[in-house]
Amino acid sequence: MSANTADKRQWRRKKKVNIFLFTLVCAVFALFIVLHHNALADPQTERLKKACACALLTLGAVSFALSYEKLMVLPIELFHSRKLIWRLAVNDFKKRYAGSYMGVVWALVQPVVTVFMYWMVFDVIFNTRAQMVAQGLDVPYVLFLTAGLVPWFFFSEALSSGTGSLLEYNYLVKKVVFKISILPLIKVIAALFIHLFFTAILFGVAIAYGFSPTLYSLQIFYYMLCEFILVLGICYTTCAVQVFFRDLSQIISIALQLGQWATPILWDINRVPDRYKWLIKLNPMVYIVNGFRSSVYDKELFFSHFYSSTYFWIFTVALFGIGSLIFKRSKVHFADVL
Repeated sequence: MSANTADKRQWRRKKKVNIFLFTLVCAVFALFIVLHHNALADPQTERLKKACACALLTLGAVSFALSYEKLMVLPIELFHSRKLIWRLAVNDFKKRYAGSYMGVVWALVQPVVTVFMYWMVFDVIFNTRAQMVAQGLDVPYVLFLTAGLVPWFFFSEALSSGTGSLLEYNYLVKKVVFKISILPLIKVIAALFIHLFFTAILFGVAIAYGFSPTLYSLQIFYYMLCEFILVLGICYTTCAVQVFFRDLSQIISIALQLGQWATPILWDINRVPDRYKWLIKLNPMVYIVNGFRSSVYDKELFFSHFYSSTYFWIFTVALFGIGSLIFKRSKVHFADVL
């Protein structure tokens, strides 16, 4: 009884500390937002942005405090299973290409062919390179294109495989003792292995065109973390819904095709009129794609786009929290449906 009481006290202590830290982070963000000044922006629009951002941060802090137990179940499970997650992710990656003569090479062929085809059409045929030069920076279109496609390839692969993770590992879902919450994460990590390889290729292309790595290039790890958390949060929602609605995978496939064109991967966002840019930037992948390009050749720090960073993290944390709650409420029915 005394041990149980001690555990409860420790849990309450951790709860208070975590709520305090999260509230402190929100308060620091809010302070930076209030103190941030953009001399080129419209004052009325600037005040509206600050008010909305501070209101969202306050709402986030209150929601976290009120729903702490529900929101923290998933992160705690993932942390305690970290060694198992790594082993299963490596096995999943190996299993995907087992039995084929070329093995993992097949994972590289399709993205490379895709980049080559887009480069031929937009650069060689339509001479899109001139549009890059017009911005004051002579960036070859193949580099511009590769910097946009590399994060998109990871997002597409991780979302597609993560959505089907529960169906693929249905024999594990039916085991009572197995923590099925790790399955979407396993798929996302497995997709990350190929993403790291393509990121290395991206920097190889940049070096070939005279853009050597700098300290700004280290930001690539920050943007990779951003994308990892974003796609993982989406996967917890989609994989739970996929169990009950099998057509979701087809819908996601179509959405990814539309998303590739809605995201400034093949085209330059600076060509969009200023009054419409905010609509494009509501897409969180715009932040990631622009971040990859900034890390490779633009030489811009991530906090130079302050409101974009704030919006992205508010959106991503909220999405992850919603995904956690949906997954937690649905998982008791997974074994029955599968």
